[in-house]
Amino acid sequence: MPESPPNRSDISPLPLPSGDMPVEDFRTAGYRVIDWIADYLEKGPRAPILSKVEPGEVTGRLSETAPPEGSSFDEIFRDFGEIIYPGLTHWNSPRYMAYFPSSASGPAILGELLAAGTSQNAMAWRTSPSGTELELRVMDWLRDLLGLPGEFHGHIVDTASISTMLALAAAREAHRDLQIRTRGAAGRSDLPPLTVYASEEAHSSVDKSVITLGYGQEQLRKIPTDNDYRMISQSLHDAIRKDRDAGFHPLAVVATVGTTSSTSIDPVAEIADICQEYDLWLHVDAAYGGVAAIVPEKRHILDGCDRADSLVVNPHKWLFTPMDCSAFFVRRPEVLKATFSLIPEYLSSERDSEEAVTNLMDYGIQLGRRFRSLKLWMVLRYFGADGMAERLRYHMTLADRLAGIIEDQPGVELMAPVNFATVCFRFHPGSLEGTEEEIEARLEELNSRIMAEANATGEVFLSHTKLKDQYTLRLVFGHLRTTGDDVREVWELLTRLAEKAAG
Repeated sequence: MPESPPNRSDISPLPLPSGDMPVEDFRTAGYRVIDWIADYLEKGPRAPILSKVEPGEVTGRLSETAPPEGSSFDEIFRDFGEIIYPGLTHWNSPRYMAYFPSSASGPAILGELLAAGTSQNAMAWRTSPSGTELELRVMDWLRDLLGLPGEFHGHIVDTASISTMLALAAAREAHRDLQIRTRGAAGRSDLPPLTVYASEEAHSSVDKSVITLGYGQEQLRKIPTDNDYRMISQSLHDAIRKDRDAGFHPLAVVATVGTTSSTSIDPVAEIADICQEYDLWLHVDAAYGGVAAIVPEKRHILDGCDRADSLVVNPHKWLFTPMDCSAFFVRRPEVLKATFSLIPEYLSSERDSEEAVTNLMDYGIQLGRRFRSLKLWMVLRYFGADGMAERLRYHMTLADRLAGIIEDQPGVELMAPVNFATVCFRFHPGSLEGTEEEIEARLEELNSRIMAEANATGEVFLSHTKLKDQYTLRLVFGHLRTTGDDVREVWELLTRLAEKAAG
């Protein structure tokens, strides 16, 4: 006799096939993971800071297809240790001194865990009232700590690259007569080329933004810098005037407080004067250096930023918050909202409360938004303004002391002013002979070899750049657990390698 068809009008008999990890298993595994992280923070990585795996080595140990059956947490955690861990570059090591370190503090890690556990989507107030209101309040705290005016609206995005793109999109909306939002830019004979200006030391995200937004790299003007790698304001003024005379439409300037290579500080107040004169949007990329304004005696680094239209700082670079957390501030939030606000029918219920609440989905391209403010809130609460200033000041003192050693030590030269906690230098034996080009080539070979050998030891990870086409090594101090002993031992290692390479 055939089975009777299931009753499709009754849901309750449907059995749960398996469900999530049992709560007690989760509790046991969670304690184990927390213990592992605590040991990692206390003792440092049990491996070279810069991973030594070969390309494809991790992939080669992973199954080519997803497993048909589940694995126990013991098996998964074992594979993390044996397969994944060897391929990690240890950004959270006290001797990670490359690029700009991302130091994940204990409070921030716990905040990230709570954010994952509660699985919030703070796209609108209704979808997470605490996620929205906490973010707005935390950004107000950070704004005040930086000394920015109260009119600045702040919200959190993933990286400064996205902040720059949002700023340059808002810049064209500020000129409503361009009608970019409704009519676009392609094929319009009535729309002159839109030009953007940044120093030759500006971050590559400016290039990516003009590419993505359709301005085109040919419309990005790289303004020359002075001997301290600061944008020359007169050159900016001349470039804008030249473009206007040629029929272009100057749109925006990106100034930098803490450039990626040298951490130079552009003359923002002078640039703001020029932007006001020509009605250009001023965006300040303070992703690295901006947080130093929390230190009272460094507040001056943001001089002129009160007149910017937008500004970004990255807590995930130097404020003890793990990736990703980028704080984007805008002085005219209504322009940013006009750039991106779009409410489809399935979100039309949010329109009812639009006057009373802020829906953060209106201020950028993402709809879904992680609960990033929780980890930043926990950092600010745990360390406090004074505690954060103390730690930032310590890092800058380490950099200043090392700069003093370099200035007093023969055979090595400081390549840029030390504005924050980054030291740019190179080894330069006085015995080199040849033309200027030949000497520069030998210095590049020498310093690149020193860096490669230092990183190969596994004791440190440092990176390089080029300043005025001169190969330059960089050491950056931003980890909470980096000590004077770490800096001294790293410098002794580099000095030994330099003597060996030069000999």
